[in-house]
Amino acid sequence: MISDTDSPKAYNTHECKSHLQPVRDSLDILNGKWKIPIIICLTFGKKRFKEIQREIDGITAKMLSKELKELELNQLVKRTVYDSSPVTVEYSITTYGLSLKQVIDELRKWGIQHRKRIMKDQGATLEV
Repeated sequence: MISDTDSPKAYNTHECKSHLQPVRDSLDILNGKWKIPIIICLTFGKKRFKEIQREIDGITAKMLSKELKELELNQLVKRTVYDSSPVTVEYSITTYGLSLKQVIDELRKWGIQHRKRIMKDQGATLEV
């Protein structure tokens, strides 16, 4: 039997809130379907807009533009404009953006395990 001290109710509300707020902040920055894929794409090197769009299936130019602006605003992505003819714009991950590597690696590991579990339960084959 679970005692009161083992119950989740036994945890201090302040302690719970001190865990929730930083996670909410993180999710606010990385929310949506596209930000993490963009970050992952840029961890493999600098890319031009169209290159990113080609690598991320399903993203529209309008959405990519919006997401890149937000990632740049949050200092996760750097936009570099080269004075060439025509003008070249390149996107790269910042050092701060690279600080998400461990988080993304853990999400990837969890996703692989989850897919195996679900596919096993459904009797399907696994494709990663």
